[in-house]
Amino acid sequence: MSSRSKIKGSQAERDLVKYLQEWFPYAERRLAGATLDKGDISGINGVCIEVKNHAKLDLAGWLAELEVETVNAKAWTGAVIHKRKGKGNPADWYATMPVSVWIELLRKAIDSGKA
Repeated sequence: MSSRSKIKGSQAERDLVKYLQEWFPYAERRLAGATLDKGDISGINGVCIEVKNHAKLDLAGWLAELEVETVNAKAWTGAVIHKRKGKGNPADWYATMPVSVWIELLRKAIDSGKA
């Protein structure tokens, strides 16, 4: 990975953490270089978050990476958050996950009476 790509990725992670902290005050960037990659953002119990800031989409590759990281993090759910071109506000970015994960989130929301 080039240093420019690393800088872009790190900035996207910082932007997303700042946004997430409105609801999840313990959200923070994980330190890079761990033996087992557990995703880019920690501090939300049971959730694995992988952040991407790439011009070219690689959804299949990113979801495969997320699957491994979710297991490593011992998380029950996760998503790839990828920056949307031309959109600096993380509220406008995309969250990608397998449909099975989305269904599980919907079921939990309905079961808790929040949906």
